[in-house]
Amino acid sequence: MNTLSKTLRDTRIGETVTVAKLSGESAIKRRIMDMGVTKGTTIFVRKVAPLGDPIEVTVRGYELSIRKAEAKHIHLQ
Repeated sequence: MNTLSKTLRDTRIGETVTVAKLSGESAIKRRIMDMGVTKGTTIFVRKVAPLGDPIEVTVRGYELSIRKAEAKHIHLQ
């Protein structure tokens, strides 16, 4: 895994990003894909909770809250 690649965890509020790949164990990848986050999906970062976790994003037309622990497995283009 390239540690220099940007992940969803590193994005700022108001950014729109595109998923390049998913990493992590198969159970984590499956959970993320079940939420509608797959390669090529566009994600808009709506807001971040006051303490920084979770991150609220818009994916495929719906709002999704995702923890930073999961967001670090979503690599961006």
